Amino acid sequence: MLGSTGSIGVSTLDVIESLPEKLEVFGLCAHRKVKELLEQAKKHKAKFIAITDAESAAKIKSSELPQGCQLLSGADAVIKLVQMAEVDMVVSAIVGAAGIEGTWAALEAGKPVGLANKETLVVAGPLVMELARKKGVAILPIDSEHSAIFQAMQSGPKESITKIVLTGSGGPFRGKKAFQLEQVTAEEALKHPTWQMGPKISIDSATLMNKALEVIEARWLFDLDASQIEVILHPESMIHSFVEFADGSVMAQASPPDMRLPIQYALTYPERVPGPTRKLDWQSLKAWHFEQPDLETFPALKIGLEVARMGGTCGAVLNAANEVAVERFLKGELAFLDIAKAARTALDHHNFSPTPSLADLFQCDRWARQEIIRWTSKKNQTVQAL
Repeated sequence: MLGSTGSIGVSTLDVIESLPEKLEVFGLCAHRKVKELLEQAKKHKAKFIAITDAESAAKIKSSELPQGCQLLSGADAVIKLVQMAEVDMVVSAIVGAAGIEGTWAALEAGKPVGLANKETLVVAGPLVMELARKKGVAILPIDSEHSAIFQAMQSGPKESITKIVLTGSGGPFRGKKAFQLEQVTAEEALKHPTWQMGPKISIDSATLMNKALEVIEARWLFDLDASQIEVILHPESMIHSFVEFADGSVMAQASPPDMRLPIQYALTYPERVPGPTRKLDWQSLKAWHFEQPDLETFPALKIGLEVARMGGTCGAVLNAANEVAVERFLKGELAFLDIAKAARTALDHHNFSPTPSLADLFQCDRWARQEIIRWTSKKNQTVQAL
């Protein structure tokens, strides 16, 4: 379990705990949350824990490790963990581009991956999917939308699919116009109406960048043309996506907004067994609503659709630029509306390549991060001068 102390990690461990006859924890990984990781390892009887931040790992005393648990630390800790022979499946839930390394290592070792780290496919979709095909292992989606698509796709052959439609809640600012968002605070942007998520994903949901990244992920994960992917807002977050087939039939997957359901489906696929998630209350249902996204107020989604069409180095640049812009916004160094502007600037100024290597993509990632730091500093200096 990579990223076990995050929201997806905690939900995954809840699923595992509810299905002890089917699932067992072997190793857990975190970056700096040592206390939480040790508590998880003790509760779930993990054989190994991996801490990627060497300084945090050095603070752990051997006496603090649960009985029978060993510590891995440093930059290669994740690789060592996922490649162990005892590992049957890896859940990749480290947020951001940092999650790519563990996913890649797991696939190289021939391990199926439950993927919650969308950035892996946003940055390196063609290369990652080719590696999975070469190794003959599955990438099972854990994002609720991609899990819904994967489930609905079972209704017909892939060649009969004409369109997929990703749903999104619209975030905390659905229905607002740009002029109403000029003074948005981080506290306001973090208040998601239906999902409990970490700060980075919550901000991405508020800008609709999360939906943009999901479009790019879906393009590579399901091997579709970008023109086959659309987005619709659904504030109740009950229908998690649609798949349209050639005969006009549309299949949807619906359930209460609870990440444990797509997690369980990935971990137990193709089985469906009782688990910890609640079911729809059919007696209380009245109406579900849908509306088109406002691409002028939320240009991040328009950018995502463009990047899905372009491919190449665009995904790496968009993802890195957005990660840094979100960090700056959370620190109060960048305005909410400037997050998408920063991403647009990086895309417009990078050296595009349609067929990059993995090394090229990591170079683009580094360049885009530095570009946004420079862009933010220049912008702040201009504001101060005024």
